[in-house]
Amino acid sequence: MADAYHHGDLRSVVLHAAADQIAQDGVDRLSLRGLAQRSGVSHAAPAHHFGDRRGLFTALATEGFDLLAAELREAGTDLRDVAVAYVRFALARPGHFAVMFRSDLARADDPGLAAARRRSGQALRDGVGRLEGVADPAAVQLAAWSVVHGFASLWQEGAFVGSDLLDPAADPEAVARRIVDTLVLT
Repeated sequence: MADAYHHGDLRSVVLHAAADQIAQDGVDRLSLRGLAQRSGVSHAAPAHHFGDRRGLFTALATEGFDLLAAELREAGTDLRDVAVAYVRFALARPGHFAVMFRSDLARADDPGLAAARRRSGQALRDGVGRLEGVADPAAVQLAAWSVVHGFASLWQEGAFVGSDLLDPAADPEAVARRIVDTLVLT
C-alpha cells in the first residue's frame, strides 16, 4: 500500500484502513502509529495529513455521512426504503457508523462535517415529506431516525442474540421495514 501514498491516495488509504480497524477492534484501539503501519505508510503520514486522532475521526465521520447520503438518495423518497438503506449502511460500514454520531470523537464545528450531516439528513426528511396526512413531519423524522438508528445499533452490538424478540435468522432489512411500517401505520 505504500505505492498508493506515492500516487497521492494517502487520504483514502488511511481512511479505509481506519474504518476496517474500527470495525474489527473498536474506536478505542485505534492509534495513528498503528494505522500508519496497517496502511503501509510512514508513521508520521497520518498525523501529517489529519493532524491527530480527532482530525482522523472528523474525516472518517464526514466520509461516512457522505456515503450515507448517497445510499439514502439512491433509496428514493419512500420512508420504508430510506429506513432500510440506513440499516443496510450501518451494517455494511460499521467503522464509519461507529464514529459518525460520536461528538466526543469528531470536531462537531468542522464545516465539512456539518455539511455532510445536513446532506444525509435531507434524504430522511425527503422520505418523511412524502407521507400523506403527517401533521408534524419533524416529529416523524425524529422518530423514524431514532428507531432505525437504534435498531441498527442494537443489531450491530448483538443485542438480539438469544432474545425472544427476533428469530436468529431474521433479515435485518426485512425487520427494519416491518418496524417502519408499524411506525407509519400507527
